Amino acid sequence: MRLRSLLFVPGDSERKFAKGRTAGADVLILDLEDAVAPSMKAVARDLVAGWLCEADDVEASLFVRVNPLDTSLTSDDLAAVVRPGLAGILVPKANGAHDIATIAGMIDPLEAAAGMAPGTVKIMVVATETPQAMFALGSYTPPHPRLIGLTWGAEDLAAAIGATDNKEPDGQWTEPYRFARSLCLFASASAGVMPVDTLYADFRDGAGLEADCRRARRDGFLGRIAIHPDQVATINRCFTPSDEEVAHARRIVDAFAANPDAGTLGIDGKMFDIPHLKAALKTLAAVGETA
Repeated sequence: MRLRSLLFVPGDSERKFAKGRTAGADVLILDLEDAVAPSMKAVARDLVAGWLCEADDVEASLFVRVNPLDTSLTSDDLAAVVRPGLAGILVPKANGAHDIATIAGMIDPLEAAAGMAPGTVKIMVVATETPQAMFALGSYTPPHPRLIGLTWGAEDLAAAIGATDNKEPDGQWTEPYRFARSLCLFASASAGVMPVDTLYADFRDGAGLEADCRRARRDGFLGRIAIHPDQVATINRCFTPSDEEVAHARRIVDAFAANPDAGTLGIDGKMFDIPHLKAALKTLAAVGETA
């Protein structure tokens, strides 16, 4: 399952779902949490359940962001949406792997009752939204069998710690949020799951989004959350290796395949070793190629 671009769609807006399904995102996150007012939660559940029935007509994989475990809404959310067509659950405000085990335990009987194969519904986690979560990022290793990715969030974390802002005057994250971003990246690598960067709030700033996506990919993130359909094309472009990158990766992989006992090789006058080979394999995997 590709997690290059993940577009949020409010669960109570048929208009935005109709627009989102043609945006070209790899994943649509049908949101039952922050994008939906308390008075509209039940309506949103019904709408999302109906949209899941249309999954065969939607190119994107369909995820649902449920309400957090510290509400009384999670079990009702899962009961409504665990059905054929659902690819995954996005868990917000998780405090660690024990929350994922709890969610997975709730999914198991619902999945069976819906006639779905065990493990069909994957889990992705917003892993940095509470102070407790920051001390539990290592708990995702080893990963739960349903866990496929970690992302991070700054707004709820800022509110939880009482910050007056989380951005510098130039728009860059302040230190606590750079720290959260980095830990999410390291936790993903440790668990062997996809690292997905958080949203870029100013959806009208295409140049800023592109620059930020290129920094994220440089650092190791493999995808990004979008909050507007207009962001999807930029995210897809930035997180897809260029033809030149793919060709270079093939040369590295082919060279090591031809010299299986070599730990270091010279290619075009430059030295490459096993870390370069691992990076090349990841580049090829990002475009669906296997060695």
